[in-house]
Amino acid sequence: MYASGKYSSRGPALIPRMKTKHRIYYITLFSVVLFGLIATGMFQFWPHSIESTADWTVDKRSVHDAPLMRLQVSSPIPERGDLSCRMHTCFDVYRCGYNPKNRIKVYIYPLQRFVDELGVPISSTGLSREYNDLLSAISDSDFYTDDVNRACLFVPSTDVLNQNSLRIRETAQALAMLPRWNKGMNHLLFNMLPGGPPDYNTALDVPRDRALLAGGGFSTWTYRQGYDVSIPVYSPLSADVELPERQPGPRRYFILSSQTAIHREYRAELERLKEENGEALLLLDKCSNLSHGAASARKRCYKGQVYDYPQILQESSFCVVLRGARLGQAALSDVLQAGCVPVILADSYILPFSEVLDWKRASVVIPEEKLSEMYTILKSIPHRQVEEMQRQARWFWEAYFSSMKAIGLTTLQIINDRIYPYAAQTYEQWNNPTVVKWSSVNSPLFLPLIPPRAPGFTAVVLTYDRVDSLFRVITEISKVPSLAKLLVVWNNQNKSPPEESLWPKVGVPLKVVRTKENKLSNRFFPYDEIETEAVLAIDDDIIMLTSDELQFGYEYFNYLYTYKMPGDIKNWVDAHMNCEDIAMNFLVANITGKAPIKVTPRKKFKCPECTAIDGLSLDQTHMVERSECINKFASVFGTMPLKVVEHRADPVLYKDDFPEKLKSFPNIGSL
Repeated sequence: MYASGKYSSRGPALIPRMKTKHRIYYITLFSVVLFGLIATGMFQFWPHSIESTADWTVDKRSVHDAPLMRLQVSSPIPERGDLSCRMHTCFDVYRCGYNPKNRIKVYIYPLQRFVDELGVPISSTGLSREYNDLLSAISDSDFYTDDVNRACLFVPSTDVLNQNSLRIRETAQALAMLPRWNKGMNHLLFNMLPGGPPDYNTALDVPRDRALLAGGGFSTWTYRQGYDVSIPVYSPLSADVELPERQPGPRRYFILSSQTAIHREYRAELERLKEENGEALLLLDKCSNLSHGAASARKRCYKGQVYDYPQILQESSFCVVLRGARLGQAALSDVLQAGCVPVILADSYILPFSEVLDWKRASVVIPEEKLSEMYTILKSIPHRQVEEMQRQARWFWEAYFSSMKAIGLTTLQIINDRIYPYAAQTYEQWNNPTVVKWSSVNSPLFLPLIPPRAPGFTAVVLTYDRVDSLFRVITEISKVPSLAKLLVVWNNQNKSPPEESLWPKVGVPLKVVRTKENKLSNRFFPYDEIETEAVLAIDDDIIMLTSDELQFGYEYFNYLYTYKMPGDIKNWVDAHMNCEDIAMNFLVANITGKAPIKVTPRKKFKCPECTAIDGLSLDQTHMVERSECINKFASVFGTMPLKVVEHRADPVLYKDDFPEKLKSFPNIGSL
């Protein structure tokens, strides 16, 4: 009751007066803070330049909405492509910089419509569906960036896939007008149909300065190894026709030829082969009784009988891919999609993505002059190998040929691997279908961005009981300047190593590892004591090498033997106590695809202290087994990876008549 005299319905009388007094102050303060936050956010996310706002988004892909750019007659023209360009001369790798994902960043220029002074476009087709799909795939990938200042690689939005639709001079002028062109440095052009009548050059005729070219018809004369990227000629049938995967195995036809624009001399030779081999070879041509159009493009005929194309390709084990006016043919993509092994007859043709793809596993390449011998050559291939090639051909298409997205992203990955080689995809990742890949182990064979834990190399010496010879090897190896550590693998479980005081005094750490079993494979085990990336594996009887020869010739090996050896090769080596060096050469040659490098002159193996009792190589059966193991290893690998090489690397001034003190490696060649 007393409260009714002191309080109104709004509460105490003093409180409303205090709220009224400060309300305006609090509202003003809140408004200032809110406005500051909004302004900061707008400044942070608002584009700061026209160039960096050119994001390749869906609403900016319409050519009709693109700004019009008029070319003057006097506009600069780039120089023709520099055939001497390589990644270290014409590409600025420092633009790519370091990033934790080891991935290049790609910037796509905004769409523009280029016309000459009279208003005539530089291209008769504008932006093709294929090029639009390519740019869309890049913009949706992890490679893409809309920040031009972060870009490592620049892709013009000007479509040069088909040279037939281009005005050469005006297209070159349009490229030179790009704001970051800089003589084509770090720019990538995609072209699938190069050249034009009558000569049909094998590379894009548009002057392009130092730009990289992803081309679909390179020859050995125009391809810049390690700089350009050879790409396939995309087949529109890949998007329009779906061919279900067919199981590898024998097909109705042995050889099939389906190309329609074959040179008359090649067709005459194919017809002769058809006469000799009958139904085993199906020779198709265009259908003369059908009207031209999309429907006729999907038909092939033989003596009035009509076949559906490309479906008919699945009925043959081998499919011929002959060169036409251009080296690159879309038929190659159709053949791969059908799971038919392509028989490629196109001299000097650089096969698509051959920098990373092993085409020996998916195709047969025959010189054009041996077309008459094609049937005999193909008949010599074992059935099991044909099945593997059929499977590999189909997988190549699925992974790298099936769409413009696959072609574009594969191209960028190849360039990415060049710039970040320590994070590059391995041979197995490029060439092995997922279902048949070896169990992967991350190989430490890479070059990190930071210095390695220890420079130089570790010498791993396998020994059993030849102490005197072992000490001579250690003494000689210790003279090599690049030696970081000596690791002795003691393979004798019945005898202890010599006492520490008896070992040679060397200037690097020397560690002795005792093994649990006497196995030759122990020399290639990845011991924890190995702290360098370079490893020299050597036996205790290799006493003829000098320190200069070792310094000049040591190579990089690590972890391959232990984790990458297929089949039962390791067990075979350990059981026979032989051929571990041959097994290692098989493995390295199979993974790298490269031949060994012979360094320094040939020498005869000499070990005066060795006897038949303690020397494995002196046993009369030793060399016989080494011949057997080569056949054994080849059967396990399914091929012969070893390569013949006629090359020897000698240091500068090796045999020149100069004072020894002027030579970096004077002690080479002596026995």
